[in-house]
Amino acid sequence: MTARLADIAAQAGVSEATVSRVLNGKPGVSPATRESVLAALDLLGYERPVRLRQRSAGLVGLITPELDNPIFPAFAQVIGQALTRQGYTPILATQTPGGSTEDELTEMLVDRGVAGIIFVSGLHADTTADMQRYEQLRGKGVPFVMINGFSPQVRAPFVSPDDRAAMRLAVTHLASLGHRRIGLALGPARFVPVQRKTEGFLASLQEQLGMDRGEAEELVQHSLYTLEGGQAAAGALIERGCTAVVCASDMMALGAIRAARQRGLSVPGDVSVIGFDDSPLIAFTDPPLTTIRQPVTAMGQAAVRALLEEIGGTPAPHSEFVFLPELVVRGSTASAPQGRTSDSRTSGSRGTRGGLDGTGG
Repeated sequence: MTARLADIAAQAGVSEATVSRVLNGKPGVSPATRESVLAALDLLGYERPVRLRQRSAGLVGLITPELDNPIFPAFAQVIGQALTRQGYTPILATQTPGGSTEDELTEMLVDRGVAGIIFVSGLHADTTADMQRYEQLRGKGVPFVMINGFSPQVRAPFVSPDDRAAMRLAVTHLASLGHRRIGLALGPARFVPVQRKTEGFLASLQEQLGMDRGEAEELVQHSLYTLEGGQAAAGALIERGCTAVVCASDMMALGAIRAARQRGLSVPGDVSVIGFDDSPLIAFTDPPLTTIRQPVTAMGQAAVRALLEEIGGTPAPHSEFVFLPELVVRGSTASAPQGRTSDSRTSGSRGTRGGLDGTGG
């Protein structure tokens, strides 16, 4: 595609003559202006002239799995702002169902000459994925940082919330409200954050409620990280007599509220629901959602700092930076219902009693 000087000049905020000098490799242009013109080329989808395709210090790629879940735009905003303050231009690349894969997006960014890449909830979090792809990326001289998910096979800085601590916060809160059958709705078991949340949840049920491991495992339901996935998982847990459901994302929590209402149950009167992330606008749902706040701002800024250290030649430690989450109590949790004991293993209809008090039967 032939680059239109006027478009590039408008994007970069310079004159067409300046754009022409940059594209033709002429002197008299400051390094900052040159980078602005090259970044404008990239953002507009124009190919750089061959002689200008050396690695740019001004572009950083950000790969997210989707934008439907509001937590990913939240990360993109924090990371983009932090990069811009440091003089870098972020390029957001999002996977789409049936569209571009993480590997294809990575290749595209490398071809664009990015100085580094930040991966949010990528294949690095999938225990079944081949981690050799990241070693190959390192071999190309491209620094990168991972958010959410950890693999000892990958030599890079990782930034994560403390998923185990998050589950302790949720279970402690619900137990203090008198709930004794607490369920966990979360994504596929192959993902590291899912495994960590499960570990923290099971340990908390044993510590807080005295449940044995086998009984606690019956209260874990895997599904998809979507509203529909949360609805299906929470429905199954409610059928097992759960009076409270902890969800691994706010989207799943909205599905859990729908599942309760479909059964004629109220939230939080009959079923308490806790989300995870504290996504934007989640405080304005009906009822306002109690959730575990993922420290997005601190995590995003830490990821940018680690990446810029890598780019600058002073690599951050190839280890995991773990951030403590926070319980935000709103209107979707309340005391366990008296007419329907939280020990019941029945379908969860109101007014049913069953099991030994405090043991789950």
